[in-house]
Amino acid sequence: MVARGAVAALALLMPGVAGAQALSCAVPAVVDAPRPDLPSDSQPRRVLPIASYTLAITWSPEYCRARKASARDAFQCAGTRPKFGFTLHGLWPDGAGREWPQYCRATAVLPKPVVRANLCATPSAQLLQHEWAKHGTCMTDRPADYFAQSRRLYDTLRYPDMNALSRRTLDAGGFARAFAAVNPGMRADMMRVTATRNGWLDEVWICLSRTYRPVACPAHQGGLPAGAPLRIWRGGGR
Repeated sequence: MVARGAVAALALLMPGVAGAQALSCAVPAVVDAPRPDLPSDSQPRRVLPIASYTLAITWSPEYCRARKASARDAFQCAGTRPKFGFTLHGLWPDGAGREWPQYCRATAVLPKPVVRANLCATPSAQLLQHEWAKHGTCMTDRPADYFAQSRRLYDTLRYPDMNALSRRTLDAGGFARAFAAVNPGMRADMMRVTATRNGWLDEVWICLSRTYRPVACPAHQGGLPAGAPLRIWRGGGR
C-alpha cells in the first residue's frame, strides 16, 4: 500500500492546508497479528445508548518522540523523519452523560485483511484491535464497517500548516481556531485538544452528533483550557 496522495508527502514540509496524513506508508509483507483485547475490572463491559461520537486523532511526531526504539512501534516510528502527521486513533461512541458504551460484545482477533487495509490510517495492529473491541463492537457487528466509517470521517479532515504553527507562541485555543478554520462547518468549541504533561500537542478529539456532524463538545469531556500554552513537536532534528 502506498501513501495516500503525493500532496500528503509534503504536508509537514510545505505551508498550506494538508489533507491525508500518511506521509510515507508501505504496509510490510508480514504484519504481526494483534492480541485479543478484553474488558477488565478497570475497563468493564458497558452497554449504553449512543448519544454522540468522538473522532480522536493523534499527532504522530509527538507519539513517536519517545518510542523510536520500541519494536512494537517500529512501523509508525522507525527512521529519522516522521512518516505520519495526524493518525486516526479511533471513532468513539459516547453516552448521554459522563459514561459511554464500551466492550459491548465479545469479539475475535481482527482478520488480517482488515488490519492491513487500515494500517496507513491507524499504524498499529494492536490499536486497531483495541478500537474495534472497545468501541466498534458498540456500533456494528462488522469490523470492516466500523473502520470504513472511521476512515470516512478521518479522510474528510484538513489540517493547518503544522510547521508554521510549531514555530509560533501558541495556546490550545489558538490551535483549535487554526484547525477549525481549515475545516468548513467546524468551530474551536467542537474539539478538545490534549497535551503531554510538558505541554506538547498529543491529540485532538472532535465532537460529533449521532449523524456524524461536528457539534459543540460537552463541558465534561476534558481537554486543555483554551488559554493553556501548547507546543508542537515537528520531529526530526528539531
